[in-house]
Amino acid sequence: MLLSKRVQDLSPSSTLRITALANKLRLEGLDVVSFGAGEPDFDTPDFIKASAIEAIRSGFTKYTPSTGTPELKKAIQEKFKKENNLQYSSEQIIVSSGAKHCLFNIILALIDEGDEVIMGLPYWVSYPEMVKLAGGVSRFIQGRKENSFKITVKEINEALRQETKLLILNSPSNPTGAVYDRQELEDIADLCVARNIYVISDEIYEKLIYDGLKHISIASLNSEIYKRAFTVNGVSKAYSMTGWRIGYFAGPLEVAEAVKNLQDHSTSNPCSISQKAALSALTYPDEWTKKMRDEFQLRRDYLISRIDKIPSLSYVRPAGAFYLFCDISKTGLKSQDFSTRLLNEAQVAVIPGDGFGCDEYIRLSFALNLDAIKKGIDKLEQWIKQLPKKS
Repeated sequence: MLLSKRVQDLSPSSTLRITALANKLRLEGLDVVSFGAGEPDFDTPDFIKASAIEAIRSGFTKYTPSTGTPELKKAIQEKFKKENNLQYSSEQIIVSSGAKHCLFNIILALIDEGDEVIMGLPYWVSYPEMVKLAGGVSRFIQGRKENSFKITVKEINEALRQETKLLILNSPSNPTGAVYDRQELEDIADLCVARNIYVISDEIYEKLIYDGLKHISIASLNSEIYKRAFTVNGVSKAYSMTGWRIGYFAGPLEVAEAVKNLQDHSTSNPCSISQKAALSALTYPDEWTKKMRDEFQLRRDYLISRIDKIPSLSYVRPAGAFYLFCDISKTGLKSQDFSTRLLNEAQVAVIPGDGFGCDEYIRLSFALNLDAIKKGIDKLEQWIKQLPKKS
């Protein structure tokens, strides 16, 4: 076989499969409403685009330091200090080609063959695949619906084994929108310190939290967890810059230096032009992001008000991000069958939950305008009505 075993073992992306099918139907002239988007539907703000244009005009098109420009890393330092109560040196900060790139690099730097990585279920689709590529083993803890799918310190403690090296937390969560509170994070931090477990805190949806809730970075809770935590973020979700591919993390110096070496020999620096754009995003007042967050909250509230009227669907109210994770078990269909049939028969695209480890769920994004949400839910509701009743 030509292909390596590590590549053959990778699971295909169910999210990309549905997206590809939706695009095929659109090309055939069908009117598809897609709840599949994993990115804001807003355009990147003009002030950010202007910075990128100026970077091109001024010739800022060459290599930069592999871990990011000094001015961008300074802005990230200030962001961590002001918004997350975290102080990092420039050497502890790594800028990469997206938060996904940061996650992959950290996992590659930490995980050896046979090391175990704990994560809650449902999980973001790429976490287990990254662990697999590093030679590690993923151990899943089933999040309970009554606890908004958040895993507890008791459940984590019961899952720990001698081989456990890393815990991945995602708050706010994709796909559930769950947000961990301070007490939950303090309990988890104490356990990780006691058992010498590292923590990746994926905080990419940090600025998209609703109902007045507050984001807490686990690394900020005490000096001991700070030594074991990696705070991952980026500009893609907060500033609608998914295609610009700028993410960053900060953590223990030894690991940051290892990731620098890894990037030196792989991607080198992130895009120079995108770094200038990210600098503007991080140093500009947050009013644009707050307006986007408020619009997402309006959409969330409308979406759940409609789902409430469909007896065969249920959900946990998302406290952040822009997804609704819907329980479809009462329909009698598994997620792939549900999603494929809904798309082919009603031209509505949703993401099957099996890619997140939950085959009786689907994910609906509310990163589309209210008119599209209304149209899509009208079609979803009518389609579900014609399904045979589950016996």
